[in-house]
Amino acid sequence: MSQASPLETLISLTREKRDTASQRLVALRRARQDAQTQLETLQRYRQEYREKLQTAMQRGIGPDSWRNYEQFLRSLDAAIERARQSLGERERQLGQGQQHWQQEQRRLSAYDTLETRRQQREQRRELKREQRQNDEMANTLLLRRESRTASHESSH
Repeated sequence: MSQASPLETLISLTREKRDTASQRLVALRRARQDAQTQLETLQRYRQEYREKLQTAMQRGIGPDSWRNYEQFLRSLDAAIERARQSLGERERQLGQGQQHWQQEQRRLSAYDTLETRRQQREQRRELKREQRQNDEMANTLLLRRESRTASHESSH
């Protein structure tokens, strides 16, 4: 069994790095989607709670209930802000993950191109070698035939 060339080893290692970057990218996309979903859920919940407050205000609400509503809305606003920050961080990480994957993909493509060129050179060398062998065999056969013809003519 032939030993892998340094370029083949490099391609294999780079492919592994690219695949790892792909898996990381999937996880980053999932984390970003989870952060987006959490933010949307909090925003929807805040809107519903705000509507409940308005309904309660129309019916009449006591000062203690008013403070509870307001306090809860402030805590929801703080949670929404944290969710926005989390989403921003996830988007930043996703951008970095995409850049890393693209970098590994470009590197792999470059190595694949080098390997393809190496294989093409090897194929051309092999074709030339086969052509030389065929030419030598044809020359040998021609010389034998000429030798037989010459010896056959000299014996007559």
